[in-house]
Amino acid sequence: MQRILTGIQSTNQPHLGNILGAIEPMVQLSQAPNMEAFAFIADLHALTTVKEGQDRRHKVRQVAATWIACGFDVEKNRLYCQSDLPEVTELTWYLNCFTPFPMLANAHSFKDKSNRLSDVNAGLFTYPVLMAADILGYDAHWVPVGKDQLQHLEMARDIAHSINHRYGDVLVVPQAKVAEETMLIPGTDGQKMSKSYGNFIDIFLPEKELKKVLMGILTDSTPLEEPKDADACIVYQLFKCIGSPEQALEMRNKLQAGGYGYGHAKSELLGALLQRFDKARGIYADLMSNPDELERILAKGAERTRPILHETLQRVRNALGFSVS
Repeated sequence: MQRILTGIQSTNQPHLGNILGAIEPMVQLSQAPNMEAFAFIADLHALTTVKEGQDRRHKVRQVAATWIACGFDVEKNRLYCQSDLPEVTELTWYLNCFTPFPMLANAHSFKDKSNRLSDVNAGLFTYPVLMAADILGYDAHWVPVGKDQLQHLEMARDIAHSINHRYGDVLVVPQAKVAEETMLIPGTDGQKMSKSYGNFIDIFLPEKELKKVLMGILTDSTPLEEPKDADACIVYQLFKCIGSPEQALEMRNKLQAGGYGYGHAKSELLGALLQRFDKARGIYADLMSNPDELERILAKGAERTRPILHETLQRVRNALGFSVS
């Protein structure tokens, strides 16, 4: 069996870009008979920015419900919350002691805020080491990453090589699984969909609220009766990610022909979203109304995962000369 692992921070409800770009591809990979998939909710990472406890736990449940609603099989695979396995923080300390300061100083997660050092806490600075522990602790063979995330995986690999070079084959060195054609999901303003930009689409909103978000998608002032440039239309770019190729071509032709307004296109996008995610929306609503069931699923996932992390910790502790229980 090959192990594939990925994590999503619990800083907000996963949006359409997260689902199409990360969750659905991971669900597909996890369905391979020779693949054992690990999906964790990175609530310890989220603590670098989200400080209110109840809010953070609510977001954990939102992420868990999204994974399950999108088809992640929690019986075949493992879905768990990062903080339910606090042993990962012990491993983080061991890895910290093999991580050079310049490596962390060059990390994107730190450099992006290095001009505002008052906003940087120690957790943000050592963020890549906790991420390395998340990966190395579970002997993951593969980690799906976008090209902009490769740096953190390379750090995990470098740390593992450093320990293995000194002590032997203690840690499994993971490989990146990079999608060559990563789907770029535009936000409502045309930039890449991101929580940071506030331009995301939450597909689990009630229909009326979802419609309001879609009606706010940025468009130009071309009159209804005139032809429109489909390639410059954010609504069309989003619709291409949701509808079938035939449906996308039909919308493209209608935009270019004229007599078809952006309001019509937004209504079609709403219909396509509701149709594609109808089952997922129902599952999500049921799970979010039953938080005890979500907590049970996460607790079970953690218990199934703990022996793997414990085994890795025992190898590391033995190599470093600490007592092994």
